[in-house]
Amino acid sequence: MKRKLEKSTLVVEEPMVAYASINTPMVAMMGNTYANPTDFDLLNLARKGISKKALTALAKQISLTLEEIAGILHISERTLQRYAPTTLVKTEYADRAIELARLYERGIEVLGSAKAFNSWVKAPNLALNGEIPFNLLDTRIGFEMVLNILGRIEYGVFS
Repeated sequence: MKRKLEKSTLVVEEPMVAYASINTPMVAMMGNTYANPTDFDLLNLARKGISKKALTALAKQISLTLEEIAGILHISERTLQRYAPTTLVKTEYADRAIELARLYERGIEVLGSAKAFNSWVKAPNLALNGEIPFNLLDTRIGFEMVLNILGRIEYGVFS
């Protein structure tokens, strides 16, 4: 869009989204290797494993502590602390980390910001029988329940 100012000066107006950072939770975890990873990229990443450094970047990006990440991944916090930054965590942990990053990206997309999603995910939710969505992330079923509620919110269903 262009608009005319005094003295025939043109100013170009662009949406701010054009300047928004592409540093999503997935990009934070994977490094800048992939801007938009495909499912096969994620599959290969899970099979290869994710470095502790990438997990730490993910935790920072989504405002979680190492203890919270360890709980979701079902790995002891102490074990995770002992890993060197380049140590690759096993496939099952990498798979859960990818699932967590995808959930946060979806939540940010639906609720509009990381701050809004972080508040929502840590507050009791009536649609989840008063449970805190974050507390359900220790199982695959819990992840599905939270994703379903996000889908309901997106379509305007009371959640």
